Amino acid sequence: MTCTTQSPTKGCRDFRSLSRRAALQAGGLFGLSLPALLQQQSLGAAGGLVGQAKSCIILYCWGGQSHIDTWDLKPKAPSSIRGPFKPVSTKVAGIQVGEHIPHLTRMTDKLAIIRSMFHTDTAHGRGMYWNLTGHKPPTNRPGNIPPMRSDWPGLPAMISHFRDSQPGVPRSIRLPYPMVDNGTLQAGEYGGFLGGAYDPIVVKTPKGTAYGGRSRDLGSPVLDLAAGVDRNRFRRRRDLLGQLQSGAVPNQSSAASSSYGHFHDLALNMLVSDKVQKAFDLESEKPALKELYGKHLGGQSCLLARRLVDAGVPVVQVLMSASDLNGGAGDHWDTHGNNFNRLKDRLLPVFDRSASALLTDLDQRGQLDETLVVMIGDFGRTPKINGNSGRDHYPFSYTTVLAGGGIQGGQVYGSSDAHAAHPKDLACGPSDLHATIFTALGIRPDAQIHDNLNRPHMLTVGEALPLF
Repeated sequence: MTCTTQSPTKGCRDFRSLSRRAALQAGGLFGLSLPALLQQQSLGAAGGLVGQAKSCIILYCWGGQSHIDTWDLKPKAPSSIRGPFKPVSTKVAGIQVGEHIPHLTRMTDKLAIIRSMFHTDTAHGRGMYWNLTGHKPPTNRPGNIPPMRSDWPGLPAMISHFRDSQPGVPRSIRLPYPMVDNGTLQAGEYGGFLGGAYDPIVVKTPKGTAYGGRSRDLGSPVLDLAAGVDRNRFRRRRDLLGQLQSGAVPNQSSAASSSYGHFHDLALNMLVSDKVQKAFDLESEKPALKELYGKHLGGQSCLLARRLVDAGVPVVQVLMSASDLNGGAGDHWDTHGNNFNRLKDRLLPVFDRSASALLTDLDQRGQLDETLVVMIGDFGRTPKINGNSGRDHYPFSYTTVLAGGGIQGGQVYGSSDAHAAHPKDLACGPSDLHATIFTALGIRPDAQIHDNLNRPHMLTVGEALPLF
């Protein structure tokens, strides 16, 4: 098999084509005759799946984290490529990472670092689509693509399809902002053909709100009843309303009405859910733990993510930046200019402290084995430094990091070439990453979901990486 000119030239396989296993199974896929979760438990046992993760936290670096300055440094490359950052030894002998993630350096025994990721789209939205859906973005919609119900669902939607939540607990939550904080919706972020019921609840931070140690600064939903309305009384009224409506036939004439009904019921249930109320109340958290995560939006968002999975939310996606994703300080990973100062002074300190605190907290609580943590972005950054001391979009080689959820830490999977320009060994793509994530969660990668026309699709045609 040959690769495109921008694809790996060694150890390459075309992750967009069906694997032999997937091709053999494609003709005889099983149907979803049982509820999704029960089906997956049965099939997982029959197929020998060992996934033990109950929930997933995605730390998403919008804009594309520079792999060559963080996880995959090349100290022997020319200065125009390697940059000023130095590699340092880590807790695991033989593994080196960048000098500006010192907390994670001491936690590499819990990390699986995948240095051989690649895809072929250089636009933010399309790279995000590929990494969050595990599928190539549509070719008939160029550039950054707005969402349509015909799109593949995002990773949170697919996971939550097989992970039921309790009443009043959302299937998935994204915080502390939408993916692009300028009103532009992006394909791959939402429920896609699974429907609006699988769209994430977006917890948005109000513009101009600085971190002040209060949960409201994270944009938590206003889960307060009107003045004078007792919570128990509200529960009784809601139950009575449900009894009166039980004989009515709900209007299922459109996907929109079905989606509205789902979110209407969810909103009512969230109002009376003590579990959800408590999860969003960061004021009740111990000051020392809040300090561990860091007094910035990234850290407190990671803390809230841990509290939300404790409350039963199957998937939480945190958009990792310093304080402002797309405005003011430009605290996102799209570092076309001033790459090294932005990484050193703003982005990496927040990312390093937040991610390491999350892993430490989960580990100390005995929850790391049952919580899969995924660190990912749109793509990597160009090996060659541009004239603005920056690095540009680069999907042909990048790094993804996994931890927890049964993933074996202390390992590096694959490698890139001498300039971190292409995978050198064990090249893998978004579909393989998705297969690995689903396997960690006890979900068969070849499980079937149905689109809005009831057509069956396999979750992914990728192969799970041997990280367990």
